[in-house]
Amino acid sequence: MTAPLTPPPPPHEQPSHSAWQGSPPGYVAPAPDMTYGADGSYGQGSYGQGSYGQDGPGMKTEVREAAVITVAVALGGVLLGLLWWWLAPHVPLVGDVVEKKWVVYIADTEGEQAVGVDGTFTLLALAFGAVSALGVFLVRRRGGVPLVAALTLGGLLGALLAWRAGMWLGPTRDVVAHAKEVGKGVTFSAPLELGAKGALLAWPVAALVVYMGLMALFGPRDPEELGSYQQGPVPKDGYGSPQA
Repeated sequence: MTAPLTPPPPPHEQPSHSAWQGSPPGYVAPAPDMTYGADGSYGQGSYGQGSYGQDGPGMKTEVREAAVITVAVALGGVLLGLLWWWLAPHVPLVGDVVEKKWVVYIADTEGEQAVGVDGTFTLLALAFGAVSALGVFLVRRRGGVPLVAALTLGGLLGALLAWRAGMWLGPTRDVVAHAKEVGKGVTFSAPLELGAKGALLAWPVAALVVYMGLMALFGPRDPEELGSYQQGPVPKDGYGSPQA
């Protein structure tokens, strides 16, 4: 005597033993999103995430680096002041006594020494701006608002420091006392003066332009967004290969 056979369950009660059995015809499982990691590696991310991994230092580190760059660039103004004092032309002055009072006037009224003083400072500041931008780019091949702000602010502070240092190193600003010291009718050099104060902007403007140009030409590139995955023929059975 044999045991009665158990009838199979209805189709709607059959258990699912695999993920693909319940898939409709033509169904293709979505591919997982792939992302770039901070170290440049290419790996699998979570579904629904299309963003790239964060790279570079944090904001605190960038601010700290920006402060260091600002101080380093500004200290370069001491060297600029020395070169300005050394290379700038001297404006000749002469003293005379008029009605028992000392009067100082320019010995060469048609000379362009005063223009040369401003031009020398401007050219040196442009060169220092380009060099400082190149140095920052070589040290930190990465953009960012803190670095750009540090380079610009450091250049402005460096120009101000160079201006004051050149005036301090140059001849005394008390021209009447200097005229009395050298004597009546004797030519002496005028103190260093920056007639065009706009020359103070030459350093930061040059640094900003050169740095942005270097970043545009040689800076790091963001990884291109991945396009859609190239799919082969759509499987007809829903689990990996078309039916023969």
